[in-house]
Amino acid sequence: MSNQESVHSGLETTGRFIVTFREGAQSEALTLLKKGTGLTKAKLMSSADFGESGVDIAQVPESGGVLLEQLGIAVITMDEAAVGALAQDIGEDSAILAIEPEGVMYALSELKGLSVDYLRGFRDAANTLYAQASQEAMQEGLAELAAAFGDTASLTWGLQATKVATSKYSGKGIKVAVLDTGLDFKHPDFAGRSIISKSFISGVPTAQDGHGHGTHCTGTACGPLKPTQGRRYGVAYGSQIYIGKVLSDAGSGGDIGILAGIDWAVANKCHVISMSLGADVCNTSTAYETAGQRALNAGSLIVAAAGNNARRSARQYGCVGRPANSRTFMAVGALDSSLNVADFSARDTARNPGTAVDIAGPGVAIYSSWPMPTRTRTISGTSMATPHVAGIAALWAQASATRGAALWQRIITNARTLPAPVVDVGRGLIQAP
Repeated sequence: MSNQESVHSGLETTGRFIVTFREGAQSEALTLLKKGTGLTKAKLMSSADFGESGVDIAQVPESGGVLLEQLGIAVITMDEAAVGALAQDIGEDSAILAIEPEGVMYALSELKGLSVDYLRGFRDAANTLYAQASQEAMQEGLAELAAAFGDTASLTWGLQATKVATSKYSGKGIKVAVLDTGLDFKHPDFAGRSIISKSFISGVPTAQDGHGHGTHCTGTACGPLKPTQGRRYGVAYGSQIYIGKVLSDAGSGGDIGILAGIDWAVANKCHVISMSLGADVCNTSTAYETAGQRALNAGSLIVAAAGNNARRSARQYGCVGRPANSRTFMAVGALDSSLNVADFSARDTARNPGTAVDIAGPGVAIYSSWPMPTRTRTISGTSMATPHVAGIAALWAQASATRGAALWQRIITNARTLPAPVVDVGRGLIQAP
């Protein structure tokens, strides 16, 4: 989504609802759900029916829904009366944790040219560390940042700033899922790579990218060590790539496909899940928060774009949008080549602890792959910062053998501290091992 576009004042909904089940209470919740909605087994499909291949959204009945087994979440069609009846059973001790309207997400780019408490602890620690930083150290940091990075004939500025260029790791043995608009499978820079793909857009049989955003993000996260032409732009060049097309060629998609994509990535034991998508909605979602936690428990770290709804030059700082504002998602802010916060990069209002930016990555004037025949393109957005973090997370997963919440901790504690507020950059600039 272009940061030139207006910010969505509220969640754009589809008419379906997301029902989140309490851990260990799925059977009881399904009984309540079927009783309250009249859903039959034939109308409520299960992701288990599709196995590791992932849900075929086209097969989900319009008058029914789908149960995402890995996440303990169902997305179903029901009327307001049924929603009201089920709402009486919502609560921390009940089988159903929440019922929320299904929303629509967008690609977050500017096309110009653990437990929750455990993760919240990192937010608090980062604030403390920043507050205790000495004035002398801050001045040293400012002097160091005065020298801007720049693309060279062989490397993008982002790979230099994050130390990817000098890392000995490639992401070998690590599975990285990119949930976006898909990938151009005809792009020569991905020839010979191990790629598993799935479309979660109804009526679209393959994950071929007809937009460009997904190809660009995949290129940054997992692009080659030696492109067929031009400079190196990819981080985890040795990783196994999983492509989930959860956004259409128009750059948008409903929660049903996005959550199904997460469920698929977790079922396939992907170590890192990159999501450069979102909606400019400041309130958090129980469904995404729960999905993030259950992914972490399964050893999958979800990295998501904070959002492009700020206009810092006009003193408008926006808010971290959905789903990155889930405390169980690693929210990524964007920096320019001088390591200043990008004008569009969102800041959270800190109403809810742990929902702000967790880390920052290169996000302005980022060169990466683009569908053929264009081949490459330079664009900006928190979408571009996110795959830098996802790719580097894959390097850390290879280097340290950590997974889930432990991988989160490894990334955060090795970030480069920046002379910028924690609400803007979290723990700092992502650094490669």
